[in-house]
Amino acid sequence: MKHPPANTLRLLDAAANRAREAVRCLEDAARFMLSDRETSASLKAIRHDLIAALKPLGLTDAVACRDIEGDIGKNIKHSAQLQLQSAASVVDAAFGRASEALRSLEEFAKTIDLSAARKLEALRYQLYGAAKVLQMACSQIGRLPTAMLCVLITESLCRHNWIQTLDAVLAGGADMVQLREKNLDGGELCKRGQCLVERCRRAGSVPVINDRFDVALACGAGVHVGQSDMPCATLRKLAPAEMIIGVSTSRLDEAHQAVRDGASYIGVGPMFASRTKAKPDLVGVSYARQVAGAPIPIPALAISGITLDNIGQVMAAGVRAVAVSSAIIGTDDPAAACRSFKQALAAGET
Repeated sequence: MKHPPANTLRLLDAAANRAREAVRCLEDAARFMLSDRETSASLKAIRHDLIAALKPLGLTDAVACRDIEGDIGKNIKHSAQLQLQSAASVVDAAFGRASEALRSLEEFAKTIDLSAARKLEALRYQLYGAAKVLQMACSQIGRLPTAMLCVLITESLCRHNWIQTLDAVLAGGADMVQLREKNLDGGELCKRGQCLVERCRRAGSVPVINDRFDVALACGAGVHVGQSDMPCATLRKLAPAEMIIGVSTSRLDEAHQAVRDGASYIGVGPMFASRTKAKPDLVGVSYARQVAGAPIPIPALAISGITLDNIGQVMAAGVRAVAVSSAIIGTDDPAAACRSFKQALAAGET
């Protein structure tokens, strides 16, 4: 190992401190914001491996070379550094600092110890993978309200035709409307999807298509998928960044995986027996309690069999968003039914 000059030691010391601090910021985000054990552990390992990779560079001598007062960079600030408006922006900034610091360490380490430089390069690529998961998950936090009413429309369950029902639930204040038609051909579903998007946007509601990512993409709607559909992580590779993606879950590991994969919200259930779909394995409100206690940082939408009689059980479990079908669209007055559910949700927040 070559003995580096004082100025190189100063550079390596500063870059090492910057890298450790930034990786710790990412680790804390994974641990405390996402409750993501896997990503948190991965980032912790990167942080400790970084310390080990730096040992051959002789940074124990760098402390004596620090010149805090004479450092020309300490007072150079860019306005972007002071304008972090969200968790996603904090994570993005921390990833930028960490990756840049690691690259600086790697390049200058080549002048001292080539083996150490190669280890630093490997850590930089490990960071890319861990940070991708974290950035994707954090980008969805805050996109949707925690408390909301989603209405699922299936025309065979409607008291009125589907467009009348759609207009009624939007008038009643539905925050999200999901078009759930399992048996329509793609052409007809696409026509209805375009109508859904147009009306929802005017009303300030979120339009979602059940299962059919292709139709949702064509219409500019969000999509809701189940565990047997195309995985959310794959959809995120294909979807525009702004696309809403919901994922049905019935276990806590599925919920955490959905967050890591970049889901905008999760479906939590099935809660109760439903007319919409046969669900032999009800997870009930016990699963809702697990999700609320995890906690999951994106909205958790209780699904299946939600009525005004049982919505209190869901909210008592800690979930304040619900997806409702027959209890709204099967009534004579879907708008009034929506308002009743909205009142129940509002009462649960107080």
